[in-house]
Amino acid sequence: MNDINLQGIGMTSRRTRDRLISRLKGQGISDEGVLNTLRETPRHIFIDEALSHRAYEDTALPIGFNQTISQPYIVAKMTEVLVSTGPLKRVLEVGTGSGYQTSVLAQLVDQVFSVERIKPLQDKAKERLRQMGLKNVHLQHSDGGMGWPSKAPFDAIMVTAAPEQVPEELLLQLAIGGSLVIPVGQEQQQLKLITRQSDLEYKTRIIENVNFVPLLAGTIR
Repeated sequence: MNDINLQGIGMTSRRTRDRLISRLKGQGISDEGVLNTLRETPRHIFIDEALSHRAYEDTALPIGFNQTISQPYIVAKMTEVLVSTGPLKRVLEVGTGSGYQTSVLAQLVDQVFSVERIKPLQDKAKERLRQMGLKNVHLQHSDGGMGWPSKAPFDAIMVTAAPEQVPEELLLQLAIGGSLVIPVGQEQQQLKLITRQSDLEYKTRIIENVNFVPLLAGTIR
């Protein structure tokens, strides 16, 4: 992919991205590192070309397999919540999807470990991350609800689909002091920040109401 494609033109241009960042600021996103990362990340390469003119609208968009790329506000909010918990070396992402959230995280933390249950989505994400030149992302095709136990413990975990209840397996993969950002629920979903304070003690804070696709079990090849 050439530099023009990464930089964008017309509805994917820098001016269009700047308008999105202004909207995010108006919605309360204040972390300059997060805002700059979203400004510099070419969201249009993480969606189908037919939808690229909508890449910098603040809306979720379909990426196939009944999955979506999250709206920029949600990406910014979840990322801001996560990075506010402290310096992060090892972060697990559950649900690679198109790779957009993955790429944002990879520019802000040392190492990203990302699992995806749908192999064709993961393959596309891998190529896009390569185009971005991001070399600190490790991908695995597996059931996201199980996390990536062999790479635990993690300083933080981000889940990009909503389970009915918080998976115990993910809580156990947090380092002491580590944080989990996760949407939870079915029709009524809440974004939660869960911090592991000791082996058996967790503190939960509700961030806001959200709307995510469900976290499903199993894998698709």
